[in-house]
Amino acid sequence: MKRIAIVSSVFLLFAFMSCSNKESMLIRGVVNNPGNVKVISFYEGDNKLDSVFLADGNQFKFERPATQERLLTIKVGNNNIPLIVEPGKELSITLDLQQPQNYKISGSELSNKLKAFAPLKENIDHVRDSLQAVFTKATADLEVNEVQSLRAEMLLEFEPSYGKFTADAVSFAKEHHDLAGFYVMSTLDYELAEAELIAYSEEIKDKFLENRYVNDFKAEVEKLKKLAIGQHAPALEGFTPTNKAVKLSDLAGKYVLIDFWASWCAPCRQENPNIVKQYQRFKDKNFTVLGVSLDDNPGSWMRAIEDDHMEWVNISDLKAWSSPYVISYSIKGIPTSYLIDTEGRIVAKNLRGKALEDFLVKTLN
Repeated sequence: MKRIAIVSSVFLLFAFMSCSNKESMLIRGVVNNPGNVKVISFYEGDNKLDSVFLADGNQFKFERPATQERLLTIKVGNNNIPLIVEPGKELSITLDLQQPQNYKISGSELSNKLKAFAPLKENIDHVRDSLQAVFTKATADLEVNEVQSLRAEMLLEFEPSYGKFTADAVSFAKEHHDLAGFYVMSTLDYELAEAELIAYSEEIKDKFLENRYVNDFKAEVEKLKKLAIGQHAPALEGFTPTNKAVKLSDLAGKYVLIDFWASWCAPCRQENPNIVKQYQRFKDKNFTVLGVSLDDNPGSWMRAIEDDHMEWVNISDLKAWSSPYVISYSIKGIPTSYLIDTEGRIVAKNLRGKALEDFLVKTLN
């Protein structure tokens, strides 16, 4: 009886261990030529899960509870490696920091698919981090308005590179209709790749239904749709410099460029001559502009309107970044603009320079 009891206990122990393994993720790795690297960090999105030290033989081990695939990034020195870890499976990775791009993975086919995309992600992260470093240093002694102005300049500089990265991500997702494709799309910026993310969310609306991370992604994208192309622009109301109340609905029946700007915003002021030019050219073709200022100083606001020859309707509530405009129009920085049609639907966003001219020529001619 004792022998049977002992055997039964051992059987239950192994059964329990087996069950536990199926509800956990395990990553083992070896880092050759680590140099000064002693610690490996693990991230899920922007959330740092944990760090582990390199042990004897430059090995490391990371284990966490998991009941479904987890989308992780491991940081080894200056290298970020994307992984898709499945519960109940051991993922092994070997890399040499003298040739970090040639890392090898076993135990995860999806992670190997991501390997081809990893250099593109690392490159755009490098561009972003470099600009962020410049931004952080430059804004140390700036006022809040000057910080926002510099942010707008940096964003304009970053957009071309990010546009190329977004196109590459979309292409990858079209080739990989699995979690590898999802992982790549989920790394895109919600502000800079709005249209692509909305389109992708529609494509996978009936896929990965049991995956919490995919469902969280879908929920976030739903929020973007409020201000997506084709949606009605939110209500908008403010006062002109002469204290006259004006609503966006007062301009119904015209194409309206809703231009969020401020007197202190250098990129806004640089774009104003182009808006003046397009306003003069198309104002008799059912087009107008509604300038919405994020100023808090009425004097500066009114002087800028006069100096920049902004003849269209200009409104503000003089609450700057505390304005309800910021929330209702999801404004992260200025200049921000929305072009709406005669029925109040958003037809374009953030058109500047020749892009605005081309759109108006095509639409109004």
